[in-house]
Amino acid sequence: MFSFFIARRYLFARKRHHTTGIITVISVCGVALATAALVVTLSVFNGFRDMVASFFTAFDPQLKVQPATGKIISTDDPALTRLKALDCIDVYTEVLEDQALIVGNERQWVVTVKGVSDNFVELTDINSILYGDGEFVLHADVLDYGVMGIRLASALGLGSHYDGALPIYAPRRGERVNMANPMQSFRREELLSPGVVFAVNQSKYDTGYILTSLGFARRLFDQQGQVSAVELRLKPDASLRRAKADIRSCLGDGFTLQDRYEQQEDTFRIMQVEKLIAYLFLTFILLVASFNIIGSLSMLMIEKRENVATLRALGANDRQISQVFLLEGWLISGIGAAIGILGGLALCWAQIYFGLVRLGQSEGSFIIDAYPVSVHATDVLLTFLTVLAVGLVAVWLPVRRMTRNLTEGRGKSE
Repeated sequence: MFSFFIARRYLFARKRHHTTGIITVISVCGVALATAALVVTLSVFNGFRDMVASFFTAFDPQLKVQPATGKIISTDDPALTRLKALDCIDVYTEVLEDQALIVGNERQWVVTVKGVSDNFVELTDINSILYGDGEFVLHADVLDYGVMGIRLASALGLGSHYDGALPIYAPRRGERVNMANPMQSFRREELLSPGVVFAVNQSKYDTGYILTSLGFARRLFDQQGQVSAVELRLKPDASLRRAKADIRSCLGDGFTLQDRYEQQEDTFRIMQVEKLIAYLFLTFILLVASFNIIGSLSMLMIEKRENVATLRALGANDRQISQVFLLEGWLISGIGAAIGILGGLALCWAQIYFGLVRLGQSEGSFIIDAYPVSVHATDVLLTFLTVLAVGLVAVWLPVRRMTRNLTEGRGKSE
């Protein structure tokens, strides 16, 4: 308490030399700028992460169950029967997906054919990402329809509505390729266009996926009574964490369960690594900016040499004197951190509401016009603690040495 009181008085008291005050202000400004850069950068990464997550939400299920080994599950598996009976499950959709060859407009493309149950529209918000004059339909009577990604339709030279049937080929199970007539080794089915395409704004889906009925997929891949996954939506009042625990205990070790973020684990892991690297670089810049505090403390210790002698005469030891200047440096870091956080939050607010920094000169060139920003309280707290920690690390050893030199110099003069 004694050391903090003296440090606070030294910081806010009128300085004998203007240079000391100027260096202190420069130190505070340097820490504030680095802190604001941390807040803004981390918030921008959060904004991109939330934006990508919003794209996936319209296509990926809330929860996805897959076999731990192999690709196929029997629909009459006892674990799936128990899963259907869980109270937390609102929508239960069977899915069968595999790769096939699609031929259209004299072009060929390897795609992932995803056959889904009729309640797929209840599972996801698929209608929000559809484009075209038709509507989302998977089958009608004996006809099967295919809804493809918008980039896939463009690559095949097709629009949202293509005339005639679209041939799709898949290898026959358990048969070797007949080199004399390779097409005999493939099963051929046809899909019609419902007049719409989907756009998730992710190349994985928009370029390589086509949605169709579960019956068509089973017929194409010769997998009657089989599914490759079960996709789930929970009831609105269900807790995701508790539901995942209940589902895992119900399924056992033979299945994997993934939420939306886990289904896109690679994408979000890359974004997290990029955010971590940016955090480390900015922390290093913050460390460099904190070295200005050493200059301010050096000038202050020279100016307060007589005061230090007075404190020693009153009974203060070397440890207490060191604590005074350590706390002085920490106060400078804390003030800079507070100013920087407030400035960073103000910049984030301005970017959210006014889009100050844009991605391109013309609107519509990108998915969004301005850099997305999402402020998380945990990142703000992390930034504040980082500034305090870096400020303490930057001044601890120099202050101890300067205090020792000051004490030794005082002893020699006596």
